[in-house]
Amino acid sequence: MWLTKLKIAIIEKNADALNELMEDLPQLKDKKEIEEALYLLKEATSLMHTLKNETSASMKQIKKNLDFLRSTDVPTSKKLDIMS
Repeated sequence: MWLTKLKIAIIEKNADALNELMEDLPQLKDKKEIEEALYLLKEATSLMHTLKNETSASMKQIKKNLDFLRSTDVPTSKKLDIMS
């Protein structure tokens, strides 16, 4: 059951589900299940690194966009100008 949930979490790219599954690791006894779990855990690790890199790239792009938008703002005075 745990292996099936792990497979689904990897396919869905569900970081929250992967985190929950890592907190609740079962004791596997069958050699085939252990090998499958190791393979899936490697895939999950790879997926998490990919998601982390994508998030980092998105955050950098958002920062660049915000910097650009701020650079095009018209400077406004913070003082009350009653003369104009």
